[in-house]
Amino acid sequence: MNQTIATEYADIVVIGAGLSGIGVAKHLTEAFPGKEFLLLEARAAVGGTWDLFRYPGIRSDDSVHTYGYDFKPWLHKEAIAGGDLIRGYIQETVEEFGLDKILRLGHRVTAADWSSEDALWTLQVTVTDEAGTETQKTIRAGFVFSGTGYYKYDEGFEPRFEGRDDFQGDILHPQHWPEDYDYSGKRVVIIGSGATAVTMLPAMLNGEGAAAHVTMLQRTPSYVASMPRVDKIAQFFLAVFGKKLGYRLTRFKNIWRDHFLVSVLVKFPNFGRKLLRSLTAKELPGFDVDTHFAPPYSPWDQRLCATPDGDFFQAIREHDADVVTDQVERFTEKGILLKSGRTLEADIIVTATGLVMQMLGGIQPTVDGTPVKVSDSVLYRGSLISGVPNWAMMLGFTKATWTLRIRNVARLAIEVIREMDRKGYDIALPVAPEGMPTTPLFDLSAGYMQRAQADLPRQGTGLPWQMHTTFVKDNRLFKGRLVHDDIHFAKRTATAPRLVSVEAAS
Repeated sequence: MNQTIATEYADIVVIGAGLSGIGVAKHLTEAFPGKEFLLLEARAAVGGTWDLFRYPGIRSDDSVHTYGYDFKPWLHKEAIAGGDLIRGYIQETVEEFGLDKILRLGHRVTAADWSSEDALWTLQVTVTDEAGTETQKTIRAGFVFSGTGYYKYDEGFEPRFEGRDDFQGDILHPQHWPEDYDYSGKRVVIIGSGATAVTMLPAMLNGEGAAAHVTMLQRTPSYVASMPRVDKIAQFFLAVFGKKLGYRLTRFKNIWRDHFLVSVLVKFPNFGRKLLRSLTAKELPGFDVDTHFAPPYSPWDQRLCATPDGDFFQAIREHDADVVTDQVERFTEKGILLKSGRTLEADIIVTATGLVMQMLGGIQPTVDGTPVKVSDSVLYRGSLISGVPNWAMMLGFTKATWTLRIRNVARLAIEVIREMDRKGYDIALPVAPEGMPTTPLFDLSAGYMQRAQADLPRQGTGLPWQMHTTFVKDNRLFKGRLVHDDIHFAKRTATAPRLVSVEAAS
């Protein structure tokens, strides 16, 4: 039977020590130096996605000058950077801003229950120590910020493939890549056409221990575009203007460049299709681009896949890799039988078939004993959940760098908490207007988003219940005062002291 640890209290709890959670925690602790904080992370290390994913070549698919924090310059030469560099950057941030003092690793929140009488969240937490021993802890908090990401860490999406048990080789999902897995000299088939597949294909062919051949098997093509691994303009800015100003100029340049490119591709989809196909054709002369790189959807209906310095195209040109556009009929002992009748022989099959979306890290909050159905809720400025008091969440952009939203979302939480402190309130409850029309939260046609559509919260069609999918447009929604009358403030009704038992953090 698991041991139970005494209750701990914090004014504000941030759940999740990935890039988003740590960024928000920095802003909140800076705004409220007198409050008690806890930063809870289920895993044994910080980093979130960048600690979880360890598949070959794991890297950013965007410039880390923009993907990184606005308050901490990215100083590595590589703009498109490997997971190890990003993990190091996140760890540096924790130490540099003193967040290690409030960090609790191995703390998985399993339940969250709100009491309006006490104006407190009660979090049930499973604590796992270095030896793997689990204990149970209760944490009571006045305000919760969820920085848990948007997908399940313990489950990737894998379609059911007939004959899976017949295959004599290894079947691996990138989300659960075995440590030090040896694929040297092996024939690899990667099922999928997204960013993970585009990353893994060239990586598995590089250096000592490379695979013999890699095939990317895709049902539907994606748009793939080459990006420079090193941003020479960023290097110039940093050298001439110094770390802080050079970094700010680089972010400004990247934000507006990306916004311009996305706007053009979305507004002129036919031009976008022709442009991206022509660029691919130049990278792959003589290759059947119209079959393998001509998606049936418009650019930015799904995210573009980036290939740093065209390494994906280079692998295909050098005949160490190829792309097959077909559908799986079944797995066989030696590989995959396709619906066309062709067989792909393989020693290893990688199912890079996507993510399983999940809000709030799988936590289902209750409010005064009633379970919250997140799919029935509407998000206030894409962060506060209607009907859920004293809780904010981080959601980023689909058509811009996800993390560009961190500062604005943190600012919203700060303004709400300051309003409560200023007027002596204990409760801040977002209440959506009755009968307000709503729309889906995300605007991409990616499979993992479409599969989860019925489980996601929604947004309104106007302020303050709206968010945009690009930074430039969404940033305009965060001008001026952020607290609107649709946030209902109140005082707790209990007269008893809020704290019953408090244990100092060990």
